[in-house]
Amino acid sequence: MKDILARFKFRGDTALAELFKQDVQAAFKRSFSMKDHLLIPIPLSKERLKERGFNQSVVLASLLGTPMTQPLVKSHQSKQSKKSKNERLYQTGLFRLEQPDTIVRRNVILIDDIYTTGATIYDAARILKDSGAKSVSSFTFIRS
Repeated sequence: MKDILARFKFRGDTALAELFKQDVQAAFKRSFSMKDHLLIPIPLSKERLKERGFNQSVVLASLLGTPMTQPLVKSHQSKQSKKSKNERLYQTGLFRLEQPDTIVRRNVILIDDIYTTGATIYDAARILKDSGAKSVSSFTFIRS
């Protein structure tokens, strides 16, 4: 799975996501009802998006066939994969919210490719809850 994720995420082989489409959809349906939820893929910084050419979380969210919005903006920082567990756990300020009205009183599901320490999800969830989201859950492709 590590090799597949590397090909997908770092080498741009987005067609690999299609291999998992049915499994991803089934897992999502087992975990969430489709009513009243808004998908928000975890964003990449502008620099990382330019480097990769796509956002892997957007690709995964698109497999679900559910409306999504992208109100979060990521600050450019060093790669998460290069940080220690402690550095990841205690970082804050990874995101800012540009469209707060889109999430007010909404049940939000954050979509990400990999859950390692949870720091990314927790920081994004905190901002969304503080800005008026009714609830924030997460759905990730892989748990590391």
